[in-house]
Amino acid sequence: MGKRVIFLADMESFYASVEAARNPSLRGKPLAVCGDPALRHGIILAASREAKAYGIKTGQPAWEARRMCPWVVFVHPRMQAYIDCSIRITGIFERFSDRVFPYSIDEQFLDLSGLARIFGPPYEIASTLIRQVWKETGIRCRIGMGENLLQAKMACDCFAKKNSGAFFELNSENYAAHAWPLPIKSLFGVGHRMERNFHRIGVRTIGHLAKLPREMLKRRWGINGEVLWLNAHGIDYSTVDPGAAQEQKGIGHTATLPRDYRKQQEIELVLLEMTEEVCARARRQEKIGSTIHLYCKGADFDCPTGFSRQKKLPEPTATAAEVYPAVRLLFRKHWNRMPVRAVGISLTGLTAYRQLRLSFADCLKQEESLAAVVDMVRERFGKTSLFRASSLKPGAQFLQRAGKIGGHDS
Repeated sequence: MGKRVIFLADMESFYASVEAARNPSLRGKPLAVCGDPALRHGIILAASREAKAYGIKTGQPAWEARRMCPWVVFVHPRMQAYIDCSIRITGIFERFSDRVFPYSIDEQFLDLSGLARIFGPPYEIASTLIRQVWKETGIRCRIGMGENLLQAKMACDCFAKKNSGAFFELNSENYAAHAWPLPIKSLFGVGHRMERNFHRIGVRTIGHLAKLPREMLKRRWGINGEVLWLNAHGIDYSTVDPGAAQEQKGIGHTATLPRDYRKQQEIELVLLEMTEEVCARARRQEKIGSTIHLYCKGADFDCPTGFSRQKKLPEPTATAAEVYPAVRLLFRKHWNRMPVRAVGISLTGLTAYRQLRLSFADCLKQEESLAAVVDMVRERFGKTSLFRASSLKPGAQFLQRAGKIGGHDS
């Protein structure tokens, strides 16, 4: 059996590229996609290569980007356009392989093993894909190739993005030569905290990590340490499974608040609205969850506060009437009474079935029937056609966020 041929295709500055494709007059200009600073969403989501030349990068505040480049062009995000474009790109890739796995909105894995007889050598396939994506969408595509998903990801992130040909290959023969000299932060799976941990023990490069005993890393950091050791050696046993895109471990919703919330009543109102949103999304997917997770971030940047806690529910459910009491209990138990900047709720332990109860009448609980009716009304007449009166109170976010995708205009 021949070696596997795995591609990771990454779209350059995806959101900014979509905006430039929709409005060609923006091409060649320093362009940044960001939210509304007035609502504290003025964070750069994507920057064109021209904007990056001035040092503008994802995650920066808009005011800082303006200071670095006074003539930068700001564009509000249009999430539905980005989703539609991503789906179109998936369609292009599916002409070449039935093994396509969208890794994120702007990254997709393709398994092209055994297709050389049809489409030619891997480099020719990559060139064809890059040309086709540009022709049909106006988006620049970079491709990393490897014998597994990890090698393809590393090839793309560390080399193809900086390569004028927009393509690079890593394999078992050249992985050490190319990857080991890179700083340890370049290794997939190493975040800022793990980078600091490695620096404390003298690990500065991927090669340093690769030369450490596997068992030592496993003893110190458990399975994560062992996985990082494998990554340092370019070893990955995962496969490109299109069906995996449908497997979801949890359903969550996180939001940055438009101002610092100090009143318990206002914070709990937002938590109630978010709980209803998460439960509604679970019901649309015909799922129920057994564990609720609450995230809360404080407003003080200099002295970060907040918490992240979870609680097992009495039984799997997807109704706010059953989930919200657990959310409220977690919040009241762990909130330190300091102003809150962001909150998040997720429902995990998802399953598609409900265990039968002793009482049939109990199975048809009033809150489940009510939730089903609310879903039906909103599906027919719109999300804002039916909502709690409490969403008209100060601090509520339901009406402001209705119709948005990921907190941004659709």
